Amino acid sequence: MIITKFDAISSLVGGELSGTDDGSVMNYINGQTPPTEAEIDAEVIRLEKEYSDNKYARKRVAEYPSIEELTVALYDTDDKAALETKRAAVKTKWPKNNTGPVE
Repeated sequence: MIITKFDAISSLVGGELSGTDDGSVMNYINGQTPPTEAEIDAEVIRLEKEYSDNKYARKRVAEYPSIEELTVALYDTDDKAALETKRAAVKTKWPKNNTGPVE
């Protein structure tokens, strides 16, 4: 995911706004105060770090048991044990704040 200046401005000021991805043209619909370039640049860096730091969470979601598996596990002890084993394996493979799977 690429964090744009528009993303950073939106994160900083909130409310409704429109404009270009590079932030060169912005319309502050709710009368927000435009941030400085330094604030925008710092927010881009913060958002990129936040996205990078949460890679493990995005990877886990793709491999966690489905809603259907969770529902079945509510009523079957064996399925629940298997589900807990699968979740533990995913957490081991994708530990928090790690950039890749544990091999």
